[in-house]
Amino acid sequence: MRNSTFSSEFIILGFGDLAGLQSFFFGLFLAMHLVTVAGHTAIVVVTITDCHLQTPMYFFLRNLSIIEICYILVIVPNMLASFLSMKQKMPFLGCALQMHLFIALGGAECFLLTAMAYDRFVAICNPLHYTLLVTRAFCVQMLATACVSGFVLSLTLTVLIFLLPFCQSHVINHFFCDIPAVLYLACSDTRANEIAVFLVCLLILLIPFLLILFSYGFIITAILKIRSAEGRSKAFSTCAGHLLVSLLHYGCAIFIYIRPKSCYTPEEDKIVSLIYTNVTPMLYPMIYSLRNKDVKVALRRLFTSRKQ
Repeated sequence: MRNSTFSSEFIILGFGDLAGLQSFFFGLFLAMHLVTVAGHTAIVVVTITDCHLQTPMYFFLRNLSIIEICYILVIVPNMLASFLSMKQKMPFLGCALQMHLFIALGGAECFLLTAMAYDRFVAICNPLHYTLLVTRAFCVQMLATACVSGFVLSLTLTVLIFLLPFCQSHVINHFFCDIPAVLYLACSDTRANEIAVFLVCLLILLIPFLLILFSYGFIITAILKIRSAEGRSKAFSTCAGHLLVSLLHYGCAIFIYIRPKSCYTPEEDKIVSLIYTNVTPMLYPMIYSLRNKDVKVALRRLFTSRKQ
């Protein structure tokens, strides 16, 4: 059996089961969304305008925030609409596009976090060669590789999933077109597609995450060898934010995607998805600004100059 047409629709259930609490959650997540966008925009602006933040680390941080803004804009507006509507219709191609952009931006973020780990690894473990190894051209190449890899892997996976027949239900029990929720609706044998999902997740999630942990093994060893307490504190402060963000990002993603279709639980997935599409993106700017003295000072300079 095959999909009847590419113009067929999916129905996004969203949070129809919340009944009278929908308006409250709409207001709550709208406020979180605005705080998130404002936080990431502030990081983008301050890392562009402040002359003290023109280093590779802040180049990666700036582009991570740009990717994060795009990432949440793909998901959150539709999610907010689902709070106000019991059922939300989405065209077949619209659902495929949302999935493609979500995976592509999420994949680019994973690869960029790995590049940031390499940047910290060289800065702390091999500081004398840092300016030779981590050049402006190298940073641009790493950014381009992260984005292209994310979009290519995402396109491959999205095509494989949407070529499946959805001959029974078109009702997605989620607030966006996520991989497990859409794959669950397929009415044919999806084992080959599940293997493809696992392989893509291996490339996007597991391998980068292991590389980050491996890098931080060396970084922590190098930090512990620093004799002065002030030196250890400064080195740790430049790495702690990135490590915490990586653990939050990869932890939620691995929980959702590195498992078989038989383990899919819609309500549990929706809660975890709410966390990694709303809560963790809101925390990232706070983590980077609170743990990083340079960013805090630059933000103060930015706000002070605007008041004058």
